[in-house]
Amino acid sequence: MSGATAGDARASGAGRRAPRWRTRDVWAISLSAFFSDTGYQAVLAGFPLFLVLELHQPVWEFGLASALAYGGGTLFAWLGALLGDRFGHRRVAIGGNALIPLLSLSALWASPSAAIGLLCAGWWARNLRTPSRRVMLVEAAPDERDRNSVFGFLHALDIGGGALAGVYVLIAVVEHVAFSWIFLGSVLPLAVATLSLTRSTTGRPVPRRQPAEGGERSEATSGRLPGAVPLLVASALFGFTYYSVGFPILTTAQGSGDRALGIGAFLLFNVVSAATGYVMGPRLGTGVAERFRDLGALGYLLAAIGAVLLAVGDAAHLTPAVLLVGVAALGFSLGVVTTVEPSLMSVLRPGRQAGRGFGALLGARSAGLFFGNLIMGLLYGLGADWAYGYAAAMGLAATAVVLGAIPIARRADRRARGQGVLAPEE
Repeated sequence: MSGATAGDARASGAGRRAPRWRTRDVWAISLSAFFSDTGYQAVLAGFPLFLVLELHQPVWEFGLASALAYGGGTLFAWLGALLGDRFGHRRVAIGGNALIPLLSLSALWASPSAAIGLLCAGWWARNLRTPSRRVMLVEAAPDERDRNSVFGFLHALDIGGGALAGVYVLIAVVEHVAFSWIFLGSVLPLAVATLSLTRSTTGRPVPRRQPAEGGERSEATSGRLPGAVPLLVASALFGFTYYSVGFPILTTAQGSGDRALGIGAFLLFNVVSAATGYVMGPRLGTGVAERFRDLGALGYLLAAIGAVLLAVGDAAHLTPAVLLVGVAALGFSLGVVTTVEPSLMSVLRPGRQAGRGFGALLGARSAGLFFGNLIMGLLYGLGADWAYGYAAAMGLAATAVVLGAIPIARRADRRARGQGVLAPEE
């Protein structure tokens, strides 16, 4: 059943009522995402301006900071998945979320090393909780056909919070508020996010059954579907091209000579991305092969196109409008990727395998982000067009991997329908 068909069928039965998947647990988890991003995205939006323009550090140092944050996040994502499987994903998600405000302290001292260290600590806490939060969301939406809608809804509120953070930082920068106060203001929404997460009832520990001889292995592998490896490879490659949004912020701010326009680029990125997750989630394909197709064509490929626009716009000194179109393309691609990747992994690694599947997915992305941001920072010294040209090449490579895996995805579709993981085609 295609995404449109499934959506129409559900809509015809529900009339004007809210979708059945929009439960209290889904709202609690998604609102937690909204307030989390309202908090830490304010820091991410202002950090490159604080480090490069306020503390007068080179751009490669911002690339290094992003690489350390994302690269270290690989280990913390995997650790969070393991801890969640053992102690309960709810506990890990709440604990990790409670530590994110460490990054809110990063502008209290005019020290680049202290700023980078606190930014990394808060981001690692964010990665620690992310796999567990995704498991909680899967448990809140047991019907696989609702997963695109659920993850799209989460992404919409998640990035919607980022858009609100952009408005907050834009106003603060225009009013010349010190970055120390701007960053400290993010503590309040982060605290509300943790409180909201405690309202969810999913993610509690599941007692382990004593397996029979050979039973532990069968439980660990039963229900697995082919396609996870190319998904992880493509996600890592996308990590190589999904550089920190701080780079477009710097490019726009430096190209226009206006810091406020740089924050405006951040705001545009988040608004487009949030709208994409909300609008496109119910409309994307629900089969494994359909999700691979959408991920490649609407996600990774569009990210490459956005990077090309940024490279050309900067090299040719075109109007800032060209740079903003590139930023919008990046926002759309992220909305699709962040909706489809976890939805797809929840099918390829269902049940008790979901935690480690999400940990591997976030780890693959973070590993790519480590090298991607480091390389972006170094190439940026040669010219922004070099950096974005590299990013475009990596986006095309991710597209080739995921579209090339469609035959494997079709086999996964047949097996999933045989196992009852996916609804039969109509």
